[in-house]
Amino acid sequence: MVLLDDDHHTYEYVIRMMQELFGHSKERAFEIAKKVDTDGRAICLTTHKEHAELKRDQILAYGRDPLMAESKGSMTAIIEPAEFGDDEGDAGGSGGGGGDKGKAS
Repeated sequence: MVLLDDDHHTYEYVIRMMQELFGHSKERAFEIAKKVDTDGRAICLTTHKEHAELKRDQILAYGRDPLMAESKGSMTAIIEPAEFGDDEGDAGGSGGGGGDKGKAS
């Protein structure tokens, strides 16, 4: 589950949203806010598709940032397949048996 930057939400908004929707600590929520501001996107959660869809929908419904007059609505979030760095995909590894299939960021 990936959060996208849009310049219409404050760090405070992102931190509060990450804490309320994801249960992230204030420190982790700040890291995500900084990453989305710096890189234009930040991974909030890696989970199965249905849970990622739920969390994306919660972000889309979270509402505008009351600290910014120009904020017209929620931030944008997308779901992307997770990348696990295994050059062989699910073929290699030790007994995992494809346990990562269906995971989404």
